[in-house]
Amino acid sequence: MNKKAHYVVLIVLCTIIAKPLRAQLNQQPPPDTVVAVPVMNYKDTVYQNMAAGELTPGKGFLLVKNEFASLNFSMYAMARYLNQGPGDQTWYDHLGRARSLTGRNDFNWHRTMLWFTGFVGTPKFTYMATVWTVMTTQQTLVYGNLKYSFCKGFSLGMGISPNMGLRSLQGPFPFFTATDRTMAEDAIRPGFTNGLFANGFITSKLGYNLMLGNNLSALGVQASKLTRDLSKSASVFWMPTTGEFGPRGGLGDLEHHNKLATRFGASFTHARDDRFNGSEQPSPDNTQVRLSDGVLLYETGALADNVTVDKATYQLASADIGFKYKGFCLFSEGYYRVLDDFVADGPLPVTSITDMGYTLQVSYMVMPKVCLYGVNSMIMDDFKRNPWEAGGGINFYPKQNRNWRINTQLMHIEKSAAGGTFGLYNAGQTGTTFTFGVDILI
Repeated sequence: MNKKAHYVVLIVLCTIIAKPLRAQLNQQPPPDTVVAVPVMNYKDTVYQNMAAGELTPGKGFLLVKNEFASLNFSMYAMARYLNQGPGDQTWYDHLGRARSLTGRNDFNWHRTMLWFTGFVGTPKFTYMATVWTVMTTQQTLVYGNLKYSFCKGFSLGMGISPNMGLRSLQGPFPFFTATDRTMAEDAIRPGFTNGLFANGFITSKLGYNLMLGNNLSALGVQASKLTRDLSKSASVFWMPTTGEFGPRGGLGDLEHHNKLATRFGASFTHARDDRFNGSEQPSPDNTQVRLSDGVLLYETGALADNVTVDKATYQLASADIGFKYKGFCLFSEGYYRVLDDFVADGPLPVTSITDMGYTLQVSYMVMPKVCLYGVNSMIMDDFKRNPWEAGGGINFYPKQNRNWRINTQLMHIEKSAAGGTFGLYNAGQTGTTFTFGVDILI
């Protein structure tokens, strides 16, 4: 899709959204968009999921509230065991070059998120400051955003937010089927960045998210290295039957819907991406984009020996569908990604790369506290590798709510497209991955 086309997509979405918003601009936001007033009522400290993805706090604890401001504290934490087998193996990338990997076998306090949220001056103006740390990658960040809610139909914010490429980036975390994303999601998705974002509901059952960001992912990229190219992304979602899809729009039907809950959506991301450091360094600062064999697009030799890609255009379109009914949940999402317009320091054998893929997740509450699930994801690529995974697991909720979960999962993986120590996958892996994890959200 060329530049004119993606601007047309954004203009059309904004036009659709703008008309019904005019009628809502003078309305007050729902009273529970921030922290409700009575401190003594625990249920009134519940936050609506008006932020997105990894940015959304839980119920937490209301520490301070007066006429001028409020302060709420919330936390997410997860510990897990991960075993990737076989322990040592050789795999071959799309150019036929032999690479080796060592499967992990370790215990980790994997990640912690501390949220400080509330309002200042008026309940319409909210803030969020987050301490985010991942022990497995030895990373710690403090980030946040500011947002003003004009009405239920329109909120505008600035700060860290996701590029709206996939549904899992727009609210469900940490209520995934497992404790992390599937292989196809993890390999093909954009990331989080600084930018200007807007969200809201056009009608009671139709919502949207828009984002204008600095790049595909801010992680590891200093502002001094950014280019003037901005990422653009948009998403719409429709929940025609019940107007909701459970807490955060997460997966699994722990809430046991007695009426069929449905959700349909579509997302799009465009970015003129950059390596963000000189080609004399073989390892790029930008580690967000991977090829379907798990190789980083911007590492030296990714597409041709001794050649480094400095720039590329990233475009991702996705469509998702979900159903929940009496403990049963089905969710599927399809992806279409194009990488092209390469700028490199040498000749390349390709001018564009197209990847198509999907994720399918099915779960059922076999007991009030026990959920069985199955997962299958796949990427169909130009390299004819077609990486895939299949498996499943068990979620146990000791208190029959989503705030405390014990997860066990076993997956078989063929030629993993995802990699890194943050998620569950090792690039190029063919074998099995077993995980056992415990996570909490307060």
